[in-house]
Amino acid sequence: MLNQYQNEIIALIIILTILVIYLIIKIRTKKSQNKDTTNLHNRDEEIPQVVAEEIATTKKEIKEESLEIDPTGSEEGDFGEEDFSNETSSNTIKPTHIIEKRDVPSHPKITKQNFTEFSGERILVAEDNLINQKVLTGLLAGSGIEVVIANDGQEALDILESDSDFLMVLMDAHMPRVDGFEATRAIRKEEKYNHILVVALSGDVAPDDIKKMREVGMAEQLEKPLRMEALYDIFYAYTGKEKSANNDDNEFLEVPMTQELNGVAGLEVCGGDEEFYREILSEFVQTYENSTQELEELLQNKKLAKADKLLLDLIGITANIGAKSLNTIATDIKDALRDTQNRSYLTLTDKYKVHLENLIKDIKEYI
Repeated sequence: MLNQYQNEIIALIIILTILVIYLIIKIRTKKSQNKDTTNLHNRDEEIPQVVAEEIATTKKEIKEESLEIDPTGSEEGDFGEEDFSNETSSNTIKPTHIIEKRDVPSHPKITKQNFTEFSGERILVAEDNLINQKVLTGLLAGSGIEVVIANDGQEALDILESDSDFLMVLMDAHMPRVDGFEATRAIRKEEKYNHILVVALSGDVAPDDIKKMREVGMAEQLEKPLRMEALYDIFYAYTGKEKSANNDDNEFLEVPMTQELNGVAGLEVCGGDEEFYREILSEFVQTYENSTQELEELLQNKKLAKADKLLLDLIGITANIGAKSLNTIATDIKDALRDTQNRSYLTLTDKYKVHLENLIKDIKEYI
């Protein structure tokens, strides 16, 4: 009977053997595929890391190369080492030479006489307003300080081109043709002017305004109205001459003190020189007695830029002469120019007219 089924049994064994072999091959193939997939996955994870390492290396090399650049600024248009840790305006100027400055010790009240300490110095005043020019020249008259006047920024640059022997330039920020900012940029770009100090003359005292002045190269700022102490301190800080301020002059001068005119404040700006103060007041009357009509015409015709310029001059001059009330209303009108929709500045001109007429009356009685 076994012989009868011998062939069938052999066939079954062969089939089972083949099946087992097939299963073994199948299992091994599957393991091999899983291993390849795992290796491929690992390689994909390694690629970003390799790329990151290469990028980091490249950045390191670039940084190291940048540190080798000459910090003195050898390229054209480079004005020395700059700090780029914060964003800096492209118009910021940093001179290649820093003018030495010394501390100013405390001192008695300054008068015109004290400026004789700086006799022999020369300054260039870039100022377009005639009365402001006269205030400065009158303040320094008799001091031995030579004052050269430029009526705008372009005229100042022309003067410097032929004569650069100045201690400083007193630079009005707002002038026709070339303003103080543009003129200062031009000065600070020229190495031959490195010895010249640029001092801003401006009624703009907001932090942003002062920052802009510093950025273009104005090392100091004198606020309008000009105070003698502030001007004296700048002269002292930037010259090597010794201080000898010692004022025992207590002479009493009778000056007007009305609602419109503070003669004490005005006389102080003029260095205690009453004759000079009267002269400045006379100039004010001649120049601005009819300014109400001029201002009204500019405002009615919406020539706000010209009105703003007129008001800026008035604010500075009224502060110089001690006309506080008119100074306040002129400031209010200037601020109101921003209200272009309701034109609220038109309602302030009547108030300006009243204060101006009263001021002119007080001045005429005094002079």
